[in-house]
Amino acid sequence: MSRTDKRRSVAVLPQGTVSDEAIRYFFPDGATDFVYCKMISDVFQSTASGNTDWSCIPIENTIDGSVSLHLDWLVHEVDLPIRAEWVYPSIQNLIGSSKELGGENGSWDPLKITKVMSHPVAMAQCYQFLRARLPHAELETLPSTSTAVRAVKDNPGKGWAAIGTKLAAADNELDLLEEGITDHDNNFTRFLLVGSVPYERPATKLLKTTILVNLPEDYPGALHQVLSAFAWRRINLSKIESRPTKKKLGNSYFYIDIELSLDSVLLPAAIAEIEAIGCQVRILGSYPSVPYVKR
Repeated sequence: MSRTDKRRSVAVLPQGTVSDEAIRYFFPDGATDFVYCKMISDVFQSTASGNTDWSCIPIENTIDGSVSLHLDWLVHEVDLPIRAEWVYPSIQNLIGSSKELGGENGSWDPLKITKVMSHPVAMAQCYQFLRARLPHAELETLPSTSTAVRAVKDNPGKGWAAIGTKLAAADNELDLLEEGITDHDNNFTRFLLVGSVPYERPATKLLKTTILVNLPEDYPGALHQVLSAFAWRRINLSKIESRPTKKKLGNSYFYIDIELSLDSVLLPAAIAEIEAIGCQVRILGSYPSVPYVKR
C-alpha cells in the first residue's frame, strides 16, 4: 500500500462470504479496515464516493465464468481503476445445527433438512450435491451466503440448512454438516481490487492490463486487425469477451485481459495500432496479478 499514516479501507460484500475470506487473505496483516456492504452496488458506491479506498470485486469464477453484473458496474457505472487481482478458492459447505439435524453415530440426517438456502451462484455450484443428497429439500436463494447462514441461526427447529463458508459457520456458532460440497474441486474465484488510491505492487512476476475496445462501424475485419496487433508482437491475451454497450442492439465492446504491463514497449505500440484503424480504447487498469498460495 502507499506509504501513509492513514489506515486504508476496503468495501466488501457481507461478513462471512467468500469475498470476506478472500479480502482477509489478500490483506492478512490487520492494517486495513474492511467495510461490509449488503449489495455489490453498495460496494462500488462506497469507493466511488470516497468513503473507502478500494473495493473488493468478485469478477470471474471457474464454474460460472464472468460475473456479468459486476463487470457492468465496473464498465458502465463507476470510474475506478483496477489496482490488483488475485484468485481465491470458493469452498462451499453445508451448514446447520448438528444437534437438530443429527442422525445416528453423530452423522446428519438428510431427511431432517426441509430447506436449503444460499446465494444463487453458490447454490448453482453445489447442484450435483443437492440433487443427490437433498432432492426433497426446498431451495431458497438469498442475497448472500452469510445471510443464509444467519437465517438458519435465527430460525432453529425448522430443519433449515445453508450453503456457505467456514467463516460464516463459526461466526454464527453453527456446524459444518459436510465440507467442500461444490461440484468441482478446482472452484476458484478471481477478485479485483479497484479504487482511485494506488496500490503498491507485491513481488509477483505476472503483470496484466485490462482494456475495453469499441470497434469502428462499417469496418469489415476490424476484430481480426485488433487481434493481429497483439499476435504478431506475441502478446498473450488471457481473456477476451464481447459485451453489449447498452446503447444500441447489436452494438458491443470487447473486454480484453492482457498479460503485459503498460510499462512495456510492446503494449502501448499495439494499442496505438488499433486506435489508428479507428478503435476506441479505454484502459481499465495495469496491475499485478497475485497467484494463490495456500496458507
